[in-house]
Amino acid sequence: MGEKNKNKCKAADSPPENPYEHKILTIPNLLSAFRLCLIPLFVWLYCVRQNYIGTGCVLILSGVTDVTDGYIARHFHMISNVGKVLDPIADKLTQAAMLFCLVMHFPLMVIPLALLIGKELFDGITGYLVIRKTGQVFGADWHGKAATCLIHGMILVHVIWYEIPAAVSNALIAVCIAMMAVSLFLYGSRNLKAIRGER
Repeated sequence: MGEKNKNKCKAADSPPENPYEHKILTIPNLLSAFRLCLIPLFVWLYCVRQNYIGTGCVLILSGVTDVTDGYIARHFHMISNVGKVLDPIADKLTQAAMLFCLVMHFPLMVIPLALLIGKELFDGITGYLVIRKTGQVFGADWHGKAATCLIHGMILVHVIWYEIPAAVSNALIAVCIAMMAVSLFLYGSRNLKAIRGER
């Protein structure tokens, strides 16, 4: 009887199983895939058509879908392992593509672009090692979301405000670089601790 009671207590204490954990076709995942489809559109609008207002509108749409898929995933408990990977991939590819476009007019954009690529390579390698060692897929933390918001905001300002003064542009870029560096350090520390088996 005592053993049965212990098992019941363990079952009661354990979190409920997530039915969406291993699913692929969920609303949040479809929204993330939609954001990936928007990338060639805003690259074409910015580089070929030089339609900066149109580019800004597409970027705003991308940001709205990003917020929406995150809300749906959390509010309706649709968080999946695929979503944990697909959502940040959509974010980072969007950021990298737009930063690459902006380098043509704002050469200092090459710094956050290089930092973004280096950060994602490091996070990807250490994240893979975490999965191999622990089986866990970590989601985004506050600093990663803050960096994403700052980058999107900086990009949007530079797209719409085409004649932005150099001082304002440099200040925005510097703030983004600082937040990206903080996020890289914190994500790196988390992943390395998990690889070493530390809590």
